[in-house]
Amino acid sequence: MRVEHVADPEPGPGQVRLRPAYVGICGSDLHYLSDGAAGVFRIVEPLIPGHEMSGVVDLDPTGRLAPGTPVTVHPSTWGPAGAGPRHTWPGGTFLGSASTSPHTQGALADYLVVRADQVRPLPAELPLRRAALVEPLAVGLHALAVAGGVIGRDVLICGTGPIGLLTAAAALAAGAREVWCADVRSAPLRRALDLGVTDVVDVAHEQLPDSRFDVVLECAGVPRSLNGLLHATRRGGVLAQVGNIADADAPVNLAPIVSKEIQLRGVFRYDAEIDDAITMLAATPSMERVITHELPVAQAADAFAVAADSDASGKVLIRTS
Repeated sequence: MRVEHVADPEPGPGQVRLRPAYVGICGSDLHYLSDGAAGVFRIVEPLIPGHEMSGVVDLDPTGRLAPGTPVTVHPSTWGPAGAGPRHTWPGGTFLGSASTSPHTQGALADYLVVRADQVRPLPAELPLRRAALVEPLAVGLHALAVAGGVIGRDVLICGTGPIGLLTAAAALAAGAREVWCADVRSAPLRRALDLGVTDVVDVAHEQLPDSRFDVVLECAGVPRSLNGLLHATRRGGVLAQVGNIADADAPVNLAPIVSKEIQLRGVFRYDAEIDDAITMLAATPSMERVITHELPVAQAADAFAVAADSDASGKVLIRTS
């Protein structure tokens, strides 16, 4: 990781230039730095990270958005129409991602130019610091949608990093009957309790209850955890894979999928849920508790090191202005 000085980007037709204020560090950013890849996407050229951001408008050539307007962005653009949800279509881009070549540079910079349709103005009751959580909360909301909703259902979330915590908070706000969290570390589980979840399980020392949950969400990206999660899923329940896992073979005992008729579903990013995330964050100030650290951009390397330590941190933000 290094700092480089580059020319200020100029917005073209249909584009807006922003000044990022906060950039969140995502698990995919950590994998890009430590492994050179996030899931199936491998770095082949220098990459500016950052797809979780909030900031203000610097220049909108059309005059539609005044300078200083608080905003966040939808990190995606869409490729040519294809089968399945549009956020899975090939050919689209994603901020701070190696999914395309050339890579799509991210928000950890003084200026960011995006398409005008990616910009989302923020309501007055949503401060920029909390708005940096919009993108990861959208992941959680999409996971709940893929799982078929959680109203009146018992939910288990495995992995209490930032995505897991925000997914738990979203499940509570969306009307789940009970929300439990599981992890191998006690500090992240304490953060889950602070958000108001029903109960937690330290799976390093306890076994998950058998066939207890209607909806189970794997948010840690650890394939071997699926064995215990299938055990904990009720007959006819849904297990959704939310965490980004390595592109490698991994042994999993899939027998319970058949004997209990469990539905295993994949979760990839999100679409319109980013707008729902803005609304939910504006109405739920307590979600800001997920943020445990805020460091200036001059200490970006330290911020990444803190974010890599899940005992020490929840969501880590880099303050860019």
